[in-house]
Amino acid sequence: MADEPIVSGMAGRYATALFELALEEKALDSVAADLETFGALLDRSEDLIRLVRSPVFTAEEQMKAIKAVLEKAKIGGLAAKFLGLIAEKRRLFAVRDMIKAFRTLVAGHKGETRAEIVVAEPIADLHLAALKEMLKTATDKDVTLDVKVDPAILGGLKVKLGSRMYDASLKTRLNSIRLAMREAK
Repeated sequence: MADEPIVSGMAGRYATALFELALEEKALDSVAADLETFGALLDRSEDLIRLVRSPVFTAEEQMKAIKAVLEKAKIGGLAAKFLGLIAEKRRLFAVRDMIKAFRTLVAGHKGETRAEIVVAEPIADLHLAALKEMLKTATDKDVTLDVKVDPAILGGLKVKLGSRMYDASLKTRLNSIRLAMREAK
């Protein structure tokens, strides 16, 4: 079907298996929430990132550490089993891609789409709501925004929606001007 989201590779296969199992067990929302919680923990902890990425840790060490993290974060059920399994199979290095692919599958199932927004500094809720409404009008779907702050873009924003990218960042505009000035010489 053309409307099905595309997920591929090893991370896509794991995410698809988890998605189908969560759907079958009617646990889609709880698994999605638990994976979001784990993803947020990854974003905040350099030690956790080192644990999931480093080949130095054995599968047993990773499983033991992940189990402790999951207990502390109160992540259980299917998501905890899944994270334990990928630790056992030495696939933790791809957990971020798996979470992203799972999000894509859930959004497709719910008739939503995700947009990645990059801004130079935190954006006001009023502006986020306006941007969300504009994207909803453009896509005829509910849009979930993943907002990232990257001061390197200097100002403006970047929006990635599906395979389309809109770059209205100040950094890109300045680079375009610089290029045009070089060509004019």
